[in-house]
Amino acid sequence: MPDRELGGPVSSPSAAGRRVLLVSSSGGHLAQLLTLKPWWETLERSFVTFSTPDAVSQLGDEQVDFAFHPTTRNIPNLIRNFGVAAKVLRKRRPDLIVSTGAAVAVPFFVFGRILGIPTAYIEVFDRLDSRTLTGRLCRPLSSLFCVQWERQQRLYPGSTLIGRLL
Repeated sequence: MPDRELGGPVSSPSAAGRRVLLVSSSGGHLAQLLTLKPWWETLERSFVTFSTPDAVSQLGDEQVDFAFHPTTRNIPNLIRNFGVAAKVLRKRRPDLIVSTGAAVAVPFFVFGRILGIPTAYIEVFDRLDSRTLTGRLCRPLSSLFCVQWERQQRLYPGSTLIGRLL
């Protein structure tokens, strides 16, 4: 994600010393975050995802904290992940939170808003005709809300078009 696309409150994310927290479900959501490696590889970074075989193998030597799953409309795990978010944010002290969803993003964006940490949400590339639940919840909490298709801008007026990640 080029710096020019992270304007406003999250400008200059490539500046030395910036700490970014990358939050996503495993699978396709994580795959989309990993395509941003040219942007985040020079930053101090850590990830939050699920402890699944694909995530563990893809993140290898990265700093990773694991969240509870499944999260799809799972209230107990949502509540547990608020605890994970509080603990991770205290430990990692990020300057920016970036997420591609899904529900694991919500607690981090809530606390990000409360703590004044800029957040950037990237809506998934495969939802063109309706908004995701996580997108609807994170939109008002986001410093920057990005979409991957021009069609998605109709669903999220005022969003930033960044193009396809996959």
